[in-house]
Amino acid sequence: MCGRYVSTRSPQDLAGLFQVAGWNPEQLVEPSWNVAPTDDVWAVLERADRESGVLERQLRALRWGLVPFWAKSLDTGAKMINARVETVHEKPAYRRAFAKRRCLLPADGFYEWQTVPATGTAKARKQPYFISPADGEVMAMAGLYEFWRDPAVADDEDPAAWWTTCAVITTEATDTAGRIHPRMPLAISPADYEAWLDPAHQDPDELRALLNAPAHGDLDVRAVTTAVNSVRNNGPQLLDDAPAPDIEA
Repeated sequence: MCGRYVSTRSPQDLAGLFQVAGWNPEQLVEPSWNVAPTDDVWAVLERADRESGVLERQLRALRWGLVPFWAKSLDTGAKMINARVETVHEKPAYRRAFAKRRCLLPADGFYEWQTVPATGTAKARKQPYFISPADGEVMAMAGLYEFWRDPAVADDEDPAAWWTTCAVITTEATDTAGRIHPRMPLAISPADYEAWLDPAHQDPDELRALLNAPAHGDLDVRAVTTAVNSVRNNGPQLLDDAPAPDIEA
């Protein structure tokens, strides 16, 4: 799974990297070294302009944790941060979004945890690892987004009536990342951004063929401080190196 990640690039940088024409300056997502479920995150997506109807690439702040349109509560999203690639095209919660509402979720890298067994002198613990592209480039995690109407708000035109939420698509982990955790996020290569984001592209087999291992599996994995275990902690110090226990192959 992908339960925490790092996203520190500015909207200006992201707009350049993903060829976004512009974004709403009133939307603000602070750099985060500990992105957690229900946080606002930057997403790249394509929507038709309300006035012209022309498809445009946008940078938007979305809430991490997809809330299906039929959900009764926004709280549903806290448990729907990941969509499994094996079933994303057929699960009721995700299939409509997979067909028409796909996005890119920019990340510097993501965290996974490995259980360190207890010893005679220490209790069992969870050791975090930061997994990122070895070349330091941005990782465009494959995502889905959905609109949810809050029934507690009467006016459809009230911005508070609508929430836009998202999820990360995951697969079985391989190579170094697979030695830490059995699941990992999928990514989209720059050459495939246009095909992935195009809402008119709806063939499930062709879409699934666009999904890749982040950085094509060329990933750097290193143990980091356990301070990241708490969602209350944030800052670049969370990426400080920590002594790594032996990892079973």
